[in-house]
Amino acid sequence: MADPIISIRDLKRVYIMGESEVRALNGVSFDIQKNEYIAIMGPSGSGKSTLMNIIGCLDTPSSGEYILNGNRVSEMEDADLADVRNREIGFVFQTFNLLARTNCLANVELPLIYAGKKSAERKAKAELILQKVGLGDRLDHKPNELSGGQRQRVAIARALVNDPSILLADEPTGNLDTKTGDEIMLLFEELYRAGNTIILVTHENDIANYARRVVRLRDGVIESDTKVENPTLAKAQVEVDAV
Repeated sequence: MADPIISIRDLKRVYIMGESEVRALNGVSFDIQKNEYIAIMGPSGSGKSTLMNIIGCLDTPSSGEYILNGNRVSEMEDADLADVRNREIGFVFQTFNLLARTNCLANVELPLIYAGKKSAERKAKAELILQKVGLGDRLDHKPNELSGGQRQRVAIARALVNDPSILLADEPTGNLDTKTGDEIMLLFEELYRAGNTIILVTHENDIANYARRVVRLRDGVIESDTKVENPTLAKAQVEVDAV
């Protein structure tokens, strides 16, 4: 088997709250292979948000090891973390996090600006990705001119534009109605079948069931790590070549 794209060993994160010590993660270990589709679940206070922030290079562990695509992330300083974050990770948030006064094309270009790409290359790549998520006719629209589902598609396009190693989605359907949420999860299925590695953070069993593996946290440790026997979209006919 090839080396895992993510390797986490005995990961701990301790926060000091006044005179108290809060152990958000208390010895978490697991691997994620390339082109896995994994859901991370757990109740409030389980440590799933802390784990997501560490995987996304938004926080650093108190101890333990985190290797992402060969990079020993757990030992990096802030500047190096920012570089890895922009190159290796595509983020999709519940609240979309789009720039309100900027059109779709410019929103999707943003990671390429940080990566130092030239204007013509940025525009061409952003337009291509927007076409692939079904928004080729919305390039000049601003977020307030789009539906919730369309805004999340823009956010997914922005997450993909740098060809990241992993797509990290935090409650991606949380602000959407059921039908629109199903459409977004269908898009994730297409991305998975096209070869992307997807990590989904959710508290909803229905959403987690779209993944192929579920890691459940409780009190800062892994409670279970199981294969999804009947994924919701496993038998769906998906147009892979559309993504």
